[in-house]
Amino acid sequence: MNAFGATSARMPVAPLGEALSPRERTRFARHVILPGVGDEGQRRMRSARVLVVGAGGLGSPVLLYLAAAGVGRLTVVDDDVVDPTNLQRQVVHGVADVGRDKTASAVDALARLAPEVEVRPVAERLTSANVLDLVADHDVVVDGADNFPTRYLVGDACGRLGVPHVWGSVYQHDAQVSVWWAGVGPCYRCVFPTPPPPGAVPSCSTGGVLGASVGAVGSVMAEEVVKLLVGGGEPLVGRLLLHDAWRQEWSTIAVAADPHCAVCGVEADERAPLGIEDVQAHETTAQGEPNGLPAVSASDLATRLRAREAGADDFVLLDVREPGERDVVVIPGALAVPLGEVRTRGREALAQVADGIQVLVHCKTGARSAEAVERLRAEGVDALDVTGGVLAWVRDVDPSQPTY
Repeated sequence: MNAFGATSARMPVAPLGEALSPRERTRFARHVILPGVGDEGQRRMRSARVLVVGAGGLGSPVLLYLAAAGVGRLTVVDDDVVDPTNLQRQVVHGVADVGRDKTASAVDALARLAPEVEVRPVAERLTSANVLDLVADHDVVVDGADNFPTRYLVGDACGRLGVPHVWGSVYQHDAQVSVWWAGVGPCYRCVFPTPPPPGAVPSCSTGGVLGASVGAVGSVMAEEVVKLLVGGGEPLVGRLLLHDAWRQEWSTIAVAADPHCAVCGVEADERAPLGIEDVQAHETTAQGEPNGLPAVSASDLATRLRAREAGADDFVLLDVREPGERDVVVIPGALAVPLGEVRTRGREALAQVADGIQVLVHCKTGARSAEAVERLRAEGVDALDVTGGVLAWVRDVDPSQPTY
């Protein structure tokens, strides 16, 4: 029995709605006859209000399964648009939706699947100014965000208000899922009190992610939502579910509330700011924005590459991305030395090729190359950052190349 344990089946978070119509009984018959859900559980789902943060890889299966299950109102928050690279895993969107707001695309997809479900799109950024009002208006919050500022903002708001928070995270083949619920079990901050340093954890766009993994994990998250709404089973409160898709292993570890938690502990300050204090540092690092380092643009790099070919310039172009990324797109003439090797070997990693000559460093967008430039310059290497990385190269120099 976990921390939630014996009380779980007696704590539905959704109110009991009015009687089902004959048409609804037909549509949801597999739920009505299901032990633990039944007529009452289906009525609770129909009256439920669920906030889904993110209409991406995790949000897609969550939205589809909750809409199909007959959840009465789904609010979906996402300020992004559909990109071709999303379609490998974000199954709520299709090819025709590329360029559209993700919320608008999700609304249309769910309307085709379950027209009786009310879907409220919020095509704006989640901030400390709007997060509390959004969270407070829902029975359960689902966090499918792909960045730490949003995760901590959602976690803090749910922890402060005591709203159950279904959370999932996927990177490459590995995933984690839990239900954070201050007052019943730990909140997000109890277990993850501080975010990792900016840029320390690669995103899916740089490390990759197995599309089917977000489907599997998003389905688990949808299951957790249903259990909370109807008051059935044993939700993942007090447990962290771990999934290794490559070995096909699932395991859980126990997690506990922290009595000194800054969000839900006995000394928590309800006036304290929500989320990560230095959001800008996390965002600019992730996006590779200007960092004050000596730099060249992608267009300047193209000019210098032509000059190098003609013997009029001499430098090393260093690609600090991972091998899988280079399988998608490369800048011609780049030397591959992943950032991890620069971190461990520093200048020694370039000893045979960059002795006394300038080094131009690029990655995908500029975050990893900036770190490499800082490290190399600290060791006396004349290193420059290629602003915007390989994406800027494709955009400004060679649009025929693929992106990711």
